[in-house]
This record gives sequence, structure tokens and C-alpha cells, in this order.
Amino acid sequence: MQSQQTPAPSPWHSALHWLGRQLSNQSNPWAYLDPILGSINPMLVKGTVAARVVAIEDAARDTRTFVLKPAGHWSGFKPGQHLSLTVEINGARHTRTFSLSCLPSRWKQDREITLTIKRLPGGLVTNWLHDYLKPGAVVTLGDAFGDFLLPANPQPLLFIAGGSGITPILSQLSTLAAADYPKPVTLLYYVRTEADIIAAKELYQMEGQWDNFQLKIHTTDDGGVMTAAHLPAISKLADYHCYLCGPRGLMDLAGDLLGQAGVSESQISSTFFSAPQVTLDTDELGGEVAFSRSGKTVHSDGETSLLELAESAGLKPKHGCRMGVCHQCACTKKTGIVMNRLTGKASLPGEETIQLCVSVPQGPVDIVI
Repeated sequence: MQSQQTPAPSPWHSALHWLGRQLSNQSNPWAYLDPILGSINPMLVKGTVAARVVAIEDAARDTRTFVLKPAGHWSGFKPGQHLSLTVEINGARHTRTFSLSCLPSRWKQDREITLTIKRLPGGLVTNWLHDYLKPGAVVTLGDAFGDFLLPANPQPLLFIAGGSGITPILSQLSTLAAADYPKPVTLLYYVRTEADIIAAKELYQMEGQWDNFQLKIHTTDDGGVMTAAHLPAISKLADYHCYLCGPRGLMDLAGDLLGQAGVSESQISSTFFSAPQVTLDTDELGGEVAFSRSGKTVHSDGETSLLELAESAGLKPKHGCRMGVCHQCACTKKTGIVMNRLTGKASLPGEETIQLCVSVPQGPVDIVI
């Protein structure tokens, strides 16, 4: 009787067995698999969220809407939220925060989202997006974040937007219109000229089809600076929930006028496209910054954030919005004192969690990167 011989493993079996051993030794298997998957198709990557550019549409002068199709494992968003967008420019990865401008149902039904982005003078990323990003390209997205959200219960709403500050509000207004929101809704929108009205067609269409919506557009080049007379002529403005988004000057003015009209701070939600920072005494700031995990040390001038210092040293710490909102850049400070540019407050000298993007050192510090 002849003994049976075990057949030799096939090359595919051997390769899969080897791959299984490699992955079992990885704390994050996707860190190993993603380069392989990405070389086949960047949309297959799982450790991050890839998104393919489907279309690019003009939204106004110097403003375009980028239609993206994220990978299926992206988590979605709520009206008024932002996300971080990462692109590679001249071999370096750059991340910026932008608002989602479409209905959440567009993601749920069509698996598409839109980012409406204005070209900024001197802006590295926004200019590159306008000049070089084309349909078919693949970018990287972060999860949606932010608490600039619609109220849970119906109530009268007032939106005040300036320039590209309309973009998160577009998502909110579209959502309200689709639901035939039963309460009064007013939008005060401030732009330089009529050519700068972002999504003008959509806004005017909304005004014509939605009975509860009132649209007021003011062009500042024609003297349309916000005044108390622009606020809705109603006796109970304090019953409204107010949403402010745009340049810091307009938001400060709007907040003051609303306060004078009897609107409490609890009835105002605001968001900025740049961090509203306090003024710090730079004579007391700066010092040696040690990134202990990498063994690198840099000198701080007291003005540059710890995130920018780390990047200048060739490090690549995780980050998102770069303005203290998303907390993706949070890391451990072992020793030393840092100042928070959003609050103006100093940290404790011992170990604690800080945000790199809004922190500057006050003397020598040791950061775990």
C-alpha cells in the first residue's frame, strides 16, 4: 500500500501564509496593507479615506465647487460640519479644513459630497486646488467634525454670512428647504459685489420655491456694511437662533448688533475659517523645543505654533483643521509651559495633553513626537 504524499503548497497559498504572518505582527495592519492596496487602486486604502474628484463646477468668481466621491467607509456628516482635505503638492502633503456645502442625503443616496472653495490670495492649497486638481484625481479626507449644527427643535432661524462663510450655511439651508422647515428662516449675506455671490442660482431658486425663506444680499462695495437696520424687523428677534459664519470683523459686528437687539449668547452659534486668536506678549514667549521621541530640537521665536515647528523639523504629526477645532493634533507635553493662542492661558509645567496647532512655548518644552 502506497503512502499518500501531502501536495506542495501553491505559490498563492505560500504568499497568503506569509502575508498572514506579517499582518499578525502589525499593531495596525492597514499601515502595512495600504501601500499595497494603494498601488493597485488608491480608493481601496482603508487606513485613511480616499475620495475621487467627480466634477468641478464654478460657484462664483474665484470660487469652485468640488464634487467628491469618498470611499465607502467614510462616516458621513451633518449640515454645518467641516472636514480636513489632504493633497500632495510638490511632494509634500498639505492639509486644510473646508466646509461641506451639500445635503447630507447626497452622500447617503449618491455617495457624493461637495466642497465649495474660494481661491485665497497667496493661498498655497486653495490656489493649487483651483489650478491643478482635475476630475479623476484622488485626495484624502478626514472625518467630519464641528458643532455648528441646526437646532434639534424647530424655531425661527437667522443666518448671517460673509463671503465664503456661506458654504456651511448652504448645507444647512438646503437641508431645511428639503424638509419644508415650518418656521421663518432669514439669510443676511454680505459679499463685495454681485459677482462674488456664491451659489447665487441655488439661493435665488430657494427663495422662489420656499415660502418660509427670506434672502437679503448686501454688496459691501456699494455701501452694504451691516447695520442694525439690516436685522429682521420683528418684535421677537430674541426668539430666533442665529448662525454666524464669515470674516472675524463681520462676526464681531453681527454679535454686537444681535446683543443690542436682545439676543443672548446662548441663541448664537458661530464658526470661523481662521482661529480667532488673542494677542500674546511675544517678549515672554519662545525657547528650545525638544521633540523627545524623534530626538530633534528646534528653537522657537514665540510666534510659530508647535505644529509648524514640528513640520519645519521634518516631522509629520497628525493634524486636521490647524485652528484648534478638531483636536486631531493633540499630543503629550512632558515638561515646560505652553501658551494657548485661542484662550491666552498658560499650561501647567508638568505632563499634560496640548494642541500643537494653537500652542506656542514659553521657555523650554519637551513634546512627545
